[in-house]
Amino acid sequence: MRTPIIAANWKMQKTTGEAAAFAEGLAEHLGDSPVEVVVAPPFTALGAFASALSAAGLDGRVSIAGQNVHAEPAGAFTGEVSVPMLVDVGCRYVILGHSERRALFGESSGVVADKLRAAQSGGLRAIVCIGETLQEREDERTFEVLAAQLDESLASADSRRWPELVIAYEPVWAIGTGRTASPEEAQAAHAFVRERLSGLAGAASTEIRIQYGGSVKPENAADLLARPDIDGALVGGASLDPKSFSAIIHSGSPGDSRAAE
Repeated sequence: MRTPIIAANWKMQKTTGEAAAFAEGLAEHLGDSPVEVVVAPPFTALGAFASALSAAGLDGRVSIAGQNVHAEPAGAFTGEVSVPMLVDVGCRYVILGHSERRALFGESSGVVADKLRAAQSGGLRAIVCIGETLQEREDERTFEVLAAQLDESLASADSRRWPELVIAYEPVWAIGTGRTASPEEAQAAHAFVRERLSGLAGAASTEIRIQYGGSVKPENAADLLARPDIDGALVGGASLDPKSFSAIIHSGSPGDSRAAE
């Protein structure tokens, strides 16, 4: 069974106080949902958010994620954060290979593979991001790009932990632009990713969840999440408000976990 997973990526936004206030607002609006909920605050707010979740009675209902991590467990890496540090502050997940990390900070799929190996070895579940640029889509290279990113990013994945893996398909041209892949375009990309995963993970590929990320809002979430291979969303701007984020969560609540094919 694939339980839908809705994750918030706050990026470089929210102070500790704002993160705590979000937890209070989320408790007010969340209600009951069979969807798995994950929130990725900035590093400085992780501890405060964890405490606020507990105070709001959301322990066990909302998981915390790091937005990035270093591949080494410790060392002279100024400004970096390790897997043991994220685990220590209460993280269950970590986002790897986000398009902004790839484009702005030069992270290759090989770097993502190293981080994935470290995350899985250290007990974190990974959300691995892939996606094509507008030029790559216009050049009809979408599937070629996705295949290469998947193959390289998952090269060192722990085969025993395939079911814990989450892939986030995020068309780069739709992130923060207000543009969104149509439900049909998103489903086609997700179906291709699912097929590609079958060659990498075998039967376990049916258990791997694939999120859509790219200007997901309450207005378009239900149509996207109704597609058979879209198992959730990685949400940016619309996740900064607890009411908006809760609306997306409820858009992904079909009442039952979807069956693995």
